[in-house]
Amino acid sequence: MRTLEYLTNPSLGPFVRPALVGAVGASLMCGLLSPLVVLKRMSFIGQGVSHAAFGGVGLAFAIGVTGVVPLDASAGAAARADLALMALVLAYCAVTALGMARLGRRGEAEADTAIGIVLVGSMALGSVAVALAAARASRLGLPPPPSIDSVLFGSFTTVSWAGAVGTWVGLALIIGVLFALRRPMLFWAFDEPVAVASGVRAGLMRHVLHILLALAIVLTMRLAGVILATALLVLPGAAALRLSRSLPRVIAISLGLGLLGVLGGLVASIEFDLPPGACIVFVEMAILSVATLASHTRARSAP
Repeated sequence: MRTLEYLTNPSLGPFVRPALVGAVGASLMCGLLSPLVVLKRMSFIGQGVSHAAFGGVGLAFAIGVTGVVPLDASAGAAARADLALMALVLAYCAVTALGMARLGRRGEAEADTAIGIVLVGSMALGSVAVALAAARASRLGLPPPPSIDSVLFGSFTTVSWAGAVGTWVGLALIIGVLFALRRPMLFWAFDEPVAVASGVRAGLMRHVLHILLALAIVLTMRLAGVILATALLVLPGAAALRLSRSLPRVIAISLGLGLLGVLGGLVASIEFDLPPGACIVFVEMAILSVATLASHTRARSAP
């Protein structure tokens, strides 16, 4: 298998191992949030935040923060450059996510329109900013910014050890926040009107979840790209909710299916030399199809 060869090859392993470590952390992070995203019907908001990440990347490139360092740079310099890029994109996405959360308080049609405007506006901003950054680098003789394809669709080579470790730090942060807010968050997710009547601060829950979504998308975009990162926040939870209605089981199934989809997609990407983000989405969609079929079969066989 090419996968084993890549992992054991001294020249290829350094490019694959960080991506694999980061992928496991990203799958668990997104699998944990996915049931909440599906229950609150926030997939379109997640799509808006992921596209906002492209605008954030473009702005970072335009001001010279590209995450790219010379080949002879130290590991510490590379890590600092990578973390600086992720911090800027996260700040941009967090502001955008909070704006969407505020819009979510209004009518559904108005909020959807505003999110759509943010989505296309961020993509346009990112496209223009990346072009300006490339022209600026060429004029000043600087290294060009990373390929736009890797930003949109993900790549093995863009996942560094700093990014992989950052994914696990993000996972720990998300687990801590969700554990601290587990009761009001779940109450709000399942029955918002009753939760509000019982004293749960729905606005706070919405803002917290939006920020966690922004964090997950920024930490996942190196692997899956900003276009496909949302799939990891929707498909595992959608499949899990078709297989169970017990919340602990739904979360466990979502985590397992998210991990299976990411690892299966990475193996397919290596074996067939295809983009990792697209392969992960195809595997996750196949899992969702099987889960849907199993749910329909079980419903028909029930007395």
